[in-house]
Amino acid sequence: TDMLCSASSPPPPAGGHAAADHHARLRSAAARSDLPGALAAFAAMSSSASASPVLRTFTSLLKLCAARADLATGRAVHAQLAARGLSAESLAATALANMYAKCRRPGDARRVFDRMPVRDRVAWNALVAGYARNGLAGAAMEMVVRMQEEDGERPDSVTLVSVLPACADAQALRACREVHGFAVRAGFDELVNVSTAILDVYCKCGAVEVARAVFDRMPGKNSVSWNAMIKGYAENGDATEALALFKRMVGEGVDVTDVSVLAALHACGELGYLDEGRRVHELLMRIGLESNVSVMNALITMYSKCKRTDLAAQVFDEVRYKTRISWNAMILGCTQNGRSEDAVRLFSRMQLKNVKPDSFTLVSVIPALADISDPLQARWIHGYSIRMHLDQDVYVLTALIDMYAKCGRVSIARSLFKSARERHVITWNAMIHGYGSHGFGKVAVELFEEMKSSGRVPNETTFLSVLSACSHAGLVDEGRKYFSSMNEDYGLEPGMEHYGTMVDLLGRAGKLDEAWSFIQKMPVDPGISVYGAMLGACKLHKNVELAEESAQRIFELGPDEGCCKG
Repeated sequence: TDMLCSASSPPPPAGGHAAADHHARLRSAAARSDLPGALAAFAAMSSSASASPVLRTFTSLLKLCAARADLATGRAVHAQLAARGLSAESLAATALANMYAKCRRPGDARRVFDRMPVRDRVAWNALVAGYARNGLAGAAMEMVVRMQEEDGERPDSVTLVSVLPACADAQALRACREVHGFAVRAGFDELVNVSTAILDVYCKCGAVEVARAVFDRMPGKNSVSWNAMIKGYAENGDATEALALFKRMVGEGVDVTDVSVLAALHACGELGYLDEGRRVHELLMRIGLESNVSVMNALITMYSKCKRTDLAAQVFDEVRYKTRISWNAMILGCTQNGRSEDAVRLFSRMQLKNVKPDSFTLVSVIPALADISDPLQARWIHGYSIRMHLDQDVYVLTALIDMYAKCGRVSIARSLFKSARERHVITWNAMIHGYGSHGFGKVAVELFEEMKSSGRVPNETTFLSVLSACSHAGLVDEGRKYFSSMNEDYGLEPGMEHYGTMVDLLGRAGKLDEAWSFIQKMPVDPGISVYGAMLGACKLHKNVELAEESAQRIFELGPDEGCCKG
């Protein structure tokens, strides 16, 4: 920047080899993305009697500033252009607008743009891209309309590829459809980068089937197209299709990158496909991705979700430069697989290595401490959360409420609940569950009513907690009412656990005939959890006939029958 500021107005050009040499040095530095080298060439050029900066000199410097997001140097180049009366030149102004946009200064980019006497499509595209890149989706989309209305500039493929991410950020499916329609009419959908950007936006707006139709119609696909489609399936919860498409990608010999591997590992974890996960592991080792820490973290998560924390630990130990995400993934893996002591030990090791925990770390380790159920450790992690200024994070606070409830300290859980600045549905769920599981059914019901009157909408977990509370407290009428309300008032479909809890509620209260009738009327095939609740109630009330019937149904379902059939 000092080199630029000290450069005086140029002396009159005098030709010669020195001028060509300085310009060549600057072009060479620009090609290497070497900003200091380019600035040195510029300084030599400015102080030389035989060389003088030309417009291309400044645009080269601005491109480098944009690439490095070096705002200070970019402003100095702008000052030099202004001193020479060149800042309104079309090429210079476009380069300035692009530089300010990439330095996250869309307001400055707009000011430069508005001062341009003539604005071409390149200038409009720079502004569209600048707005889109800085999260100003509405403004980016507005510019595409204005470039046609004000200057009669027709959007080209660069415009479309620039504005489409803005449509995704704004979840503007309708705008995406309009861009897609324009692209088809103009023939731009034949371009792989345009079609890839379109399918990516459809995925991000949740329209995966439309994205797949675009993908299937593409005349030519590159690895970016495959990545976008596979990632789209994974992020929209269709792990089966994500994995199927990944296998097809590998089979067709398309270059596999970290993006597709990450999506495939996520899919294997969601589906619990250990063998497929191991195959992806072998593949990523073959293509040299074992040094990519994000891929290794995803591998830890995949093995943990496949209930193989031993394999996850092997990967964790092999990661040379562990990030906080690596530690979080391993701690969560241990917690979710019932290895609570290991999770707590890892948390201690993490601190010894001076890796600063975040809210995700605490949300991963607190359930492990809840499982251990040691009040002293519970108080320690609570104090630690306060010292780290994370105790008011809604997820950390909810985990603390749940932990205290599981440790039998319901009054502390309630005081934390009352202190919450923000109450998410999960926070209400934790407190309702805490009361219900300790026999405070009436208080749980009161809290549920308070939740509804506060405007917070209950979800399936809320109803499961409140039905369980009614069951433990013998609140049959309330239980019946809430079970009906679930679908009638909130449009929530009861799951197998809800049916099982309802049978448990009626059975505990001695209403065995009603419970059996309830099972017969279920719109889905009852699972083991439902007949198990019925069998427990029959044992409690010594009803041999229904007990035998329930046991027979459990036997027929077999040991592999999950509790979520139907």
